[in-house]
Amino acid sequence: MNLTLAYHPVEALRFDASTRLDGTTLDIDVDDLRGLLLEDEAFEDIAFEFVAPDEDCRAGPVFDIIEPRAKAASSSPDFPGILGPPLTAGMGTTHVLSGMAVTVLDEHAAGGSRGSIGRVLEMTGPAAEGSCYSKLHHLVVIPRMAPGRDGPAAQRAKRVAGLKAAVHLARAVASDAPGESRTFEPVDPGPPGRPGLPRVAYVGQIFSRQRRAELDEPVLYGHNTTGMLPVLLHPDEWLDGGVVTSYYTSMGGAETYLYQNHPIITELYRRHHAGELNFVGTVASIAGSDNTDRDRNCHAAAALVQWALKADAAVLTKYGGGVPHADLAETARLLETAGIRTSVMVSDVSRDRRVESALLFNFPELNAIVYGGGNDTRWQVPPAGRVIAATPAVGELLAGVRELGAMNVAGVTNQQGASRLRAVVY
Repeated sequence: MNLTLAYHPVEALRFDASTRLDGTTLDIDVDDLRGLLLEDEAFEDIAFEFVAPDEDCRAGPVFDIIEPRAKAASSSPDFPGILGPPLTAGMGTTHVLSGMAVTVLDEHAAGGSRGSIGRVLEMTGPAAEGSCYSKLHHLVVIPRMAPGRDGPAAQRAKRVAGLKAAVHLARAVASDAPGESRTFEPVDPGPPGRPGLPRVAYVGQIFSRQRRAELDEPVLYGHNTTGMLPVLLHPDEWLDGGVVTSYYTSMGGAETYLYQNHPIITELYRRHHAGELNFVGTVASIAGSDNTDRDRNCHAAAALVQWALKADAAVLTKYGGGVPHADLAETARLLETAGIRTSVMVSDVSRDRRVESALLFNFPELNAIVYGGGNDTRWQVPPAGRVIAATPAVGELLAGVRELGAMNVAGVTNQQGASRLRAVVY
């Protein structure tokens, strides 16, 4: 399996009569894009706005953020299982509009677990300094659902619309020469591989059964993960659309953009290419809903790392929430017991600093814990000069915000290795 990412830098967005990349300025025919998305009768209308890096702007609530990407001919499909058949992702060439994102808004905060404003796109001020999204150009997609279209049907429509918009924009550069390209060296899960180098695997939770998935909620190749056992994935499948975020990004702690640019997978690849280690593959798992579920998944994930990938070490991350702590810790304990060294990353809200939560990691075997803490960090923010929202009521709410918590700012906190905060003992 070989994946090449062809990067086309974007430094400005503007409306035009056709969609094309003019130097580093992306011209967008929004009428054409609107017509494409309105093919889904779930929408009454769709509006678009541009947001520039460091602009005095706040938008929300954020449903998802996607990097525009499109597959070249004779490659694997775009977002398989959602936009096309569930064929294996991660093969061939993918054209990437780097420096920008498609940001889809919601009419209200999905799940309601992060306060009434949900997660927002904050482009300037103290809260924005910690967000990886404040330096990007955003095409903000503002859906207005047709009467009677709400709940899971509306969420599915917004998910598909965001991905379709991202692919549509990137297809405009499919015949252009990229500014640069990156080809990921194939991983070799079987021996001998690279003699003398440690064999390192990644285990990532992509969902938790503490929140029931919707029937048509696509997470892994269009599947909602219900009944899922841990599964081996090639690293390129994560990076190339095989995995997308849950409907509730605040729970998962990652937008689709961050799976496309997965920080742990890309770092392991970097060290693999540099000859520091042998990156042998990944395991995608979910957190269980009870002890039996947890034991089954943890033992299955550990067995894949030990016997299928034959790893010497593993890096593990969790899904949002407190319950997935236990699955992360138990999987790591099983691996350590088998002689496989582990490093785990946790990132929690303030309430999880309680003794009960700490006990989930009370295993002497787990001695390499990275805590991307500070999720209860809060910033005083000035009034936003510009507010973008799907409804006037939400816009008024966002305009009145004077304090933002880290969990409310998209791109600051992240459970998959991209948290912009860290805890320091002093």
